[in-house]
Amino acid sequence: MNQASSSRQPKRVKAKFIGPFALVLAFIMGVFAVAIYGIEARIRDRDLAERSTAVANLFAQKLDKDTNLMMAAMRALTTNEAMERALRAGDRAGLARQGGELFARLRDDHRITHLYLTRPDFVTLYRFHSPDEYGDTIARVTLQQAHERQAAVHGLELGAMGTLTLRLVMPWRRGDALFGYIEVGEEIEHMIDEIRRSLSVDILVLVDKRHLQEQQWRRGQDLMKRSGEWERFATHAVQAQTTERLPAALDDRLLTQLFAGRTAEIRDGGRSLHLAVVPVEDAGGVHIGDLVVMRDISALEATFQWSMAAVLLISLLVAGGVLGMFYLALDRVERDYRRQHDLEHQLLRLDTEHRRILQMEKLSALGTMVGGIAHQLNNPLVGVVNLAQLAERELGENGKPGDPARTRELLREIRGAGEDCRAFVKRMLAFTKVSCFESRPTPMADLIEDTVLLFRQTESRHLPVEVRLADPAAVLTVDPVLIRHALFNLLVNAAQATSDGGAIVITLAREAEVVSGLPGWTLAVSDQGRGMAPEVMEKIFVPFYTTRSDGTGLGLPVVQHVALLHEGQVTVSSEPGHGTRFAIWLPERHALPPDNEPAPT
Repeated sequence: MNQASSSRQPKRVKAKFIGPFALVLAFIMGVFAVAIYGIEARIRDRDLAERSTAVANLFAQKLDKDTNLMMAAMRALTTNEAMERALRAGDRAGLARQGGELFARLRDDHRITHLYLTRPDFVTLYRFHSPDEYGDTIARVTLQQAHERQAAVHGLELGAMGTLTLRLVMPWRRGDALFGYIEVGEEIEHMIDEIRRSLSVDILVLVDKRHLQEQQWRRGQDLMKRSGEWERFATHAVQAQTTERLPAALDDRLLTQLFAGRTAEIRDGGRSLHLAVVPVEDAGGVHIGDLVVMRDISALEATFQWSMAAVLLISLLVAGGVLGMFYLALDRVERDYRRQHDLEHQLLRLDTEHRRILQMEKLSALGTMVGGIAHQLNNPLVGVVNLAQLAERELGENGKPGDPARTRELLREIRGAGEDCRAFVKRMLAFTKVSCFESRPTPMADLIEDTVLLFRQTESRHLPVEVRLADPAAVLTVDPVLIRHALFNLLVNAAQATSDGGAIVITLAREAEVVSGLPGWTLAVSDQGRGMAPEVMEKIFVPFYTTRSDGTGLGLPVVQHVALLHEGQVTVSSEPGHGTRFAIWLPERHALPPDNEPAPT
């Protein structure tokens, strides 16, 4: 089950990362696409705004240009003395003879559509473009301004029949005498066509219905042979257009959006049109209509769509490559994670097996110890039982009295066997007390000296003991009872291995741990005895292992246990026939400066 869960875990990790990463890439691409579309829309709006401004400027320039042309024609008329006399006399026939040919030339060559001669009281004297209409009073703004300024005035003006005309009005006078007014005008449709050809845009001329009367407007359309539209929009009449037909999507709602200053984009017959408006004012500054600028952006939109598709395709390829590399990286991480997980699982299994083996070794050691204890106790107890049986026989058999002396001897032997058992039990109790650990600052020179004195009192051969201290004032934080007990056991072992005349050497010196290099102290006991064989050295720290018939096999295990309690270790070096050296290494952190006050031991 653990292996199955460990193999599924990397898949969940991969799915957890790949999904969000793909969503992030998709979000980035979406933001990128929206940003590109927004940039393109702003570019189109800016381009349309620039073209609308260009339409307004070009329209104004053409108005000025045609005004200058009309001014030249007007000056040519005012220099004709015959026309001047006819104007003074109110001779309509003379005006027709003198100006008819000139008007026809202006109409054919320069698109002049209107030529008026008006008396000083604003009553029409002669209309060259419509000779039968005369005698009416004209109240146009341009005429009023020319009268007020007594100078030439020009500007756009909306006629009574809905014609949008560029008019130039100038007083005709000689000195202080005012004979009347001469007015020249032209329709603006040709200007719209010229702007379309120059700027590649279509233009729709709309006139506000508030300035028109429907019947007169329709009459003007028939008179000028035009096909304007009155009903198409609720508020504006279509006066002129550069397209054959108006887009179906161009309605009142869209006009309201355009009049609010915004642009619009519509579809018409497979084309994409971008729309904006340019306001039109008459000579008096009144807003009389608008020019709707329509730009065909189909080619530009197609180019943008292809560019957008190419950019998105490249982005998708890049995103796919990044996602693929990320997937491969995650796959590599997953494999590493699986290996690590399997390794941890194996280590856990090995650790479990190691613990089980240690437990088995502990049980085996416990069984060995119990067997040793049983063996140590069984031998004297067998003797006790046998001696008790002999003593029982000596008390008398079949009513015969026994030998008291023999009985007392048997009882002494029974007592001796019991003493041996009690001594062994005491040694076992002493071994169990080794685990009681209580460290304190201890002068090592005093501890060694006290232990040597105790050893000399118990050792009957009085072997020489030499003490070598690298630092006589060294004070270590140790348990003095345990260290003294371990040192005493090493001295006893050294004495048992030393023949008469040999010396025992005790040394205390600073020495780093061989493997880790940690600083510390080494307390060593060396003898000049018979040494130990390699196979014996492998078992010397096993409890109850001994090479002597009277040994317990607990001395060296006690020494090792004391060293471990002090976070140290015991090392041994020996060579048969050249003696043995036991060394207890203690870490430096158990040392104190020499001037510290030691605790009493």
